[in-house]
Amino acid sequence: MSSTTVVNGQKDMEINIGISDSNREKIAMGISKILADSYMVYLKTHNYHWNVTGPHFHSLHEQFEEQYTELAAAIDDIAERIRALGHRAPGSFREYQELTSIEEDTDQPDSMEMVRRLAVDNETILRTAREALPACEEAGDEASIDMITERLHVHSKTAWMLRSHLE
Repeated sequence: MSSTTVVNGQKDMEINIGISDSNREKIAMGISKILADSYMVYLKTHNYHWNVTGPHFHSLHEQFEEQYTELAAAIDDIAERIRALGHRAPGSFREYQELTSIEEDTDQPDSMEMVRRLAVDNETILRTAREALPACEEAGDEASIDMITERLHVHSKTAWMLRSHLE
């Protein structure tokens, strides 16, 4: 259940948190995908905040700001959970592109298309988070389960609020 890592010829402190090395690795990989999806949605939401136009400008500008602000804090918590498990948190755009399920924009959508895309993206994060849960449950990693459950609440509500604009 414990491991010692060696970095630059130096031993790090042994990790003995009651979760096996292999389970911590599986959990960290699942959470890394949540991190990548969250970061990509953060970037997209911030972009939309800056570039939204049209009759719904004010309300969407504010809503997107609330969403990217929440995501910024969540990204930090997610990365710190990966570190607490004894793994390196991915932190480069290249790593995020390799891990994410989020489609990057290649155009400048109108305001309602922004809303639609963000609703889809939040639903994507929900699926990514659900995929990460079994490894956490199998290992009895309540801290990761709690964090993922919180993300499920946030992204479910965000997706619903965004979809409501489209009805």
